[in-house]
Amino acid sequence: MLRERLQPFINRDLEISSLLVSPDILLDIKRMTQLSKEQKDMSELVLNAKKYIYTLDSIEENKKLIFDPELGELAKEELKELEIQEEKLQLQIKKLLIPTNPNDTRNVFLEIRAGTGGDEAAIFVGNLLNAYLRYIDSKGWKTEVMSISEGEFGGYREAVILVKGNLVYSRLKYEGGTHRVQRVPATESQGRIHTSAITVAIMPEADEVEIDLGPNDLKIDVMRASGNGGQSVNTTDSAVRITHIPTGIVVINQDEKSQHKNKDKALKVLRARLFDIKLREQMAIERVSRSAQVGSGDRSERIRTYNYPQNRITDHRIGLTLYRLDEILSGGLLDDLIEPADSYYQAEAMKATEN
Repeated sequence: MLRERLQPFINRDLEISSLLVSPDILLDIKRMTQLSKEQKDMSELVLNAKKYIYTLDSIEENKKLIFDPELGELAKEELKELEIQEEKLQLQIKKLLIPTNPNDTRNVFLEIRAGTGGDEAAIFVGNLLNAYLRYIDSKGWKTEVMSISEGEFGGYREAVILVKGNLVYSRLKYEGGTHRVQRVPATESQGRIHTSAITVAIMPEADEVEIDLGPNDLKIDVMRASGNGGQSVNTTDSAVRITHIPTGIVVINQDEKSQHKNKDKALKVLRARLFDIKLREQMAIERVSRSAQVGSGDRSERIRTYNYPQNRITDHRIGLTLYRLDEILSGGLLDDLIEPADSYYQAEAMKATEN
């Protein structure tokens, strides 16, 4: 029962309160800080747990008074209100019991790459990137361009943007996957609809201590930066290519005129990619031990289709279809897509906590 699951949290809260006033803890700043944080992290759950248990006890008391000749009618009225309150508290508590993702507060690297579809895919990378940038601006987040590779006929073959702000990963973590676009390309003379695909990766920013890059693991090459068609855009060897020897991952950065800045950005992206691999390996292990896969963000998964002729966006994971493609993308109104996905996966996670 839910009540039995909540009592240990209440007991732990009381235990921490007692520890925080003990002489030994008062002299140990590190331990006191840890305990204070633990108590703060579960404070909302404890508060709702106490309300829930009080409500359950009140329901039992009112049930005993239903047939009382003097208090019966009043008890019935209170019982209705208490049962509504119980349902609301139960839902809130189940949400609070969902394990939090430790990466939710991190900044992220938003990486968008053109896939099948050639020039049209690159153009759609530009379309979707602009939608993300409008959304990011609406949230008050900040961006830093890490690397960008322009398409020959517009858009981008690849773009990597660092997004900084409050709970960035929490909001964007379900955007990773394959995004399909169906529309008539500008170069199509016969008006045929083409299907193209791009991939989106949402990679949490990693600290240097989390991903150790030993000098023997890296092969660093410098070269002259170039633009489309090999046109030289820099007369010095400022472009940097870093190869991570153990994994074969290659990161190239040439957007800055300074070799040092290009190297710094390339290392940040490399750390994020390695940290992303580490997280996916952990998720794969966790999925083996549970029956349901909850929001993996697997980039091989087709998550959305953007159909321009029908002004339609479909999220294939949650069965959501909206006929407001132009409004959502041009206005950066991505919460209309992000929030339903977040609610869906939250509901799935709630089911998992009940099993």
